[in-house]
This record gives sequence, C-alpha cells and structure tokens, in this order.
Amino acid sequence: MSSFDRHPSTVADFDDARRRDRLRETRLGHGWRGWRRTRLAVLRSLGVLLVAMIVFGQYWVHDVAPERDRLAQTTPELLPANLPADARDWDTAVVDMVGLGGVNAAPTAKALPALSRLGVVWAVRYDNAGIDTKVIAEMIVRAARYGNVRNIVLVGHSMGGIIALEVARHIHLGSDRRLVAVVLDCTPMDLDAVRPESRSRGADLVRWVGWLPGARESRLLRFVVEMSARRERFAQRDGLFFDIDFRAMGQAASEVLRDKIFSRDAASNGLIEAQFLAIVAGGGTADLRALGKPNPDKRNPAIVFIRPREASRDDVVDVEYSHRVLIEQSGGVNGTLSVVRPTRTEHANPIQRPDEYNEVIETQVLPFVRRYQEANRNDPP
Repeated sequence: MSSFDRHPSTVADFDDARRRDRLRETRLGHGWRGWRRTRLAVLRSLGVLLVAMIVFGQYWVHDVAPERDRLAQTTPELLPANLPADARDWDTAVVDMVGLGGVNAAPTAKALPALSRLGVVWAVRYDNAGIDTKVIAEMIVRAARYGNVRNIVLVGHSMGGIIALEVARHIHLGSDRRLVAVVLDCTPMDLDAVRPESRSRGADLVRWVGWLPGARESRLLRFVVEMSARRERFAQRDGLFFDIDFRAMGQAASEVLRDKIFSRDAASNGLIEAQFLAIVAGGGTADLRALGKPNPDKRNPAIVFIRPREASRDDVVDVEYSHRVLIEQSGGVNGTLSVVRPTRTEHANPIQRPDEYNEVIETQVLPFVRRYQEANRNDPP
C-alpha cells in the first residue's frame, strides 16, 4: 500500500475552516462548559500578575534591597556644640540639623548660643554615603539615654526641617524619650512651597518616590531622574519628536554615573527624598499629622516656625505657603504652633544673621518652648 493510500488527505483538504476548528479544539479551556470566559480572564490575569511579581522581585532583590541595607548601615555623628547655660537643663538636648547641601550642623548650632538656654546643644553630621532618618533618631535616643537626657528639642534649617520632622516622628512614636518641640527655620512643608526658580532635580525623584515601592533606594531610578534633569543638554523638541545629540547624551550619562551613582560623596535618594518630600509622598505634612495625634503616654510637641517677616526676603521657599500649611496642621485655638517673624533674616541664614536669630530665640522661641519643657518635666517618668 502506498503512502497516498495510507494518507488520502491532500493539501487542499486543509482549508481555513478546518484550521480554525483544530485551533479551537486545542486551545486553553476548550472543554470547559461553565463560566468559560470568566475562568479564562482570571487565568490570564493570574499569568500577568505572576510575570509582574517575578519582575518586581528581581527589581527588589537586585536594586532596592542592597541600597536599603547600605543606608541602614550609615553612620551619622552627633557632635557637641554648646553646654547648657543652666545646669538644671542637662535633662534636655537641643539637636540641630542642616538642609540641602550641608553635611555638618555644628557651625550653625555654634552660631546660636541662645539654644543653650534650653539645654545641651548637639549637632548632627550626616554620613556622606546617605541618610536614614531612623538611624539618626536611634543615634539621638542612644545618646540621650547615655547622658540621662529625658527631653529632646529638634531644630531643622530649610529642608533640614523635613528631616527633623521625620526624626521627630520616630522619637515621639518609637522611643521612651519626650519630644518637647520641633523648631523649623524656613522649612518648605512640601514641594509646592519651594519657589519654582529654586527647584532641583530632587522634585522629579520625589514624584516617583510617592508611589513606586523601593524608589528611595533605587539607583536605576536615580539615574533616570538625573538624566531627565539634564535633558536640555542633549534633547531638543522638534514638533512631536525630540532631536537627540547622542554624543552629548553620552557625556551626560558619564557625568551622572561618575558624580551621582558611583561617587561615595553623592547624596543618596534617601537624602533627596527626605529633603524634598512632596504632597504625593506625604512629606512634612504627614509627619506633622503623626505628631499631632493624641498620645496617652506623651504630650504633643510644640512646633515653632521661624520665617522672615517679609516673605519676599526668602528667595528659596515660599514661607507664606508653609505658614498656611502649618496653621492647618498644628494651629488653631488648641494648637501647638508658634510663628516667629524676624525682620532682617533671609532664607535659613543664622550664620549670616546670628544676632537676629539669637534675639528672636531669646525673646519668642524660648518662652513658648519653655512651657512645653516644664510640662514634660512635671509628667511622671
């Protein structure tokens, strides 16, 4: 018997209708009789979810987790700045923190001897490898326990106030020390408070941090944001498209990798996030809400905002905007907010204007914070 007798079908027999019938017989779910479309939709959704979880897992393991572990090992320092003016105030520590571009708060703290009227004055020196506010909070709490310091006042200048608020939340909610007050010097309460002409590439990073898990530690995201901030150097819009100068793009990429990704002196995503938290990421407003919640074991801390009397003198932060946010979150009849408005200061410049700063601290900040300090002293340990 020939092969044609064993297989009598010819090419012409395999028409398109038979092909479609065969495909239907072999595709997934052919034998399902009930809820077939629903079951297929669920199965496909699970498949997409599985792929997404695998991709996310690789992103987390290889990009986020190593950087998170590194930041948790950073070693900021707590430096002595001034002894308390009165020996009775050794139970209180005033901790100073600087903002963007600053590493060591000691020079600023030493320019404000009036702070020593509240207690011993310490200054935070950030680790150039990055910043983790929980690490800073734990360092302060350890030093306070060692020195038998019960009460803590945090001072943050400019965007250092955002760091101070986050550190304050850790101390207030997660330690046995009493947070007396947080003093904010020209602090932008969210990204909208930063004047448009003064915003940096940190704004782009924080927008991602608001919704992308692991963005605080991601070096890949940092690279994308840094390149986006430099896009005018290599990309020019031409209608709906961009004209790319690949040579300039390569130079920009090399600069970002050298200065921002692999440099040990570069600020980490965590530092930029902590200083540039926007509304979508919670920011200082979220920390203020946490500090303002009723706590049966601790009193809510005082919030002091130092700003120029004339808002236009601050060319970095819209202090009127921050002022309104603070009133909404911490003001009111039963609020904990005090606003201090010196006449000749500018943007967070106590080193340049020490006389003005020390005067308002002596005459306005100290009387207000003292009430909270004494109330905490009278509470049972």
